[in-house]
Amino acid sequence: MTEKHIPKATAKRLPLYYRFLNNLHYQGKTRVSSKELSEAVKIDSATIRRDFSYFGALGKKGYGYNVEYLLAFFKKTLDQDEVTEVALVGVGNLGTAFLHYNFMRSNNTKIVVGFDADEEKVGTSIEGIPIYHIDDMKEKMKDIHVAILTVPVSEAEEMTEKLVEKGVSGILNFTPARITVPPHIRVHDIDLAVELQTLVYFLKHYPLSTDNT
Repeated sequence: MTEKHIPKATAKRLPLYYRFLNNLHYQGKTRVSSKELSEAVKIDSATIRRDFSYFGALGKKGYGYNVEYLLAFFKKTLDQDEVTEVALVGVGNLGTAFLHYNFMRSNNTKIVVGFDADEEKVGTSIEGIPIYHIDDMKEKMKDIHVAILTVPVSEAEEMTEKLVEKGVSGILNFTPARITVPPHIRVHDIDLAVELQTLVYFLKHYPLSTDNT
């Protein structure tokens, strides 16, 4: 089955599988069952088996899954063989935390440049990542087509317009604003306040013992 037929819900779970398999590989594990995967990533076994079935026969009944084979498969599927460079727009508290963490430590996505309007931050660097002025975005982003947006909500639309002008393909939006982009640009919205409210609601109404999904 080709990639275009894979449900979006399945595609969103692939990085979770990859991260766990990577950890198993570092621990020297050679095989894993769908039950073990289920307990680790908090997704039921039936869903995992269905997700994997979209890619053909990845495991063997009675044996489980070969960790090294699965890791190599998902690494290729998730394009982990090449580094994806990312720009960070907004070097506030959250943006600074991203720069200190960076994503290269756990996968092949790497923040390589940051942008901000604060003159005290412009010209500095964090973890070796240079910080430029917002007005220099078009020049300094070069061939970068993915951006993380961590600016105040009042500036979100303006910064989005600049990113669109630059020609980005994807934006990870950490602002509460629902930004407007052309149809060819993909946006993933992550509102931390909403996520926290959702967590509290689930803690109260969906005990883990009865809901592992």
